[in-house]
Amino acid sequence: MIRHFVADILRRARVTREWWRELRYSESEMRGIKLLREWLSPEQRIQFDRHGYFDVTGCHSGKKYRIRYGSASNVWELSRYGHPKAGWCVVPSEQLVPGDVMLAQKIGLETDEAGAMAVAKSFTPHLH
Repeated sequence: MIRHFVADILRRARVTREWWRELRYSESEMRGIKLLREWLSPEQRIQFDRHGYFDVTGCHSGKKYRIRYGSASNVWELSRYGHPKAGWCVVPSEQLVPGDVMLAQKIGLETDEAGAMAVAKSFTPHLH
């Protein structure tokens, strides 16, 4: 009985969270997030859904990067302990919704890290 009650509460919370998420974003932002989620690994998707970021591994250096929701100053290089040690601004030349920018950053770091980092601007990451 209690198990059914808790399951119902969790289901309602999930539905409410999805409803609020859809209200918060424009239609184009939702399409960008949908496309991004299709390209994420299952682990990255869980991370993104829970925290609004996901981690990737650079294809050349093996460095870990955290891509946070946003379209500028949202890529953090992580220390071997998972702490932000450097920030990188890697943005396309055209204005895109955050999901599309994040997908481009993911693909760039995972397939041509050196090329992505060649155009990146560094910044100091600030924890919120």
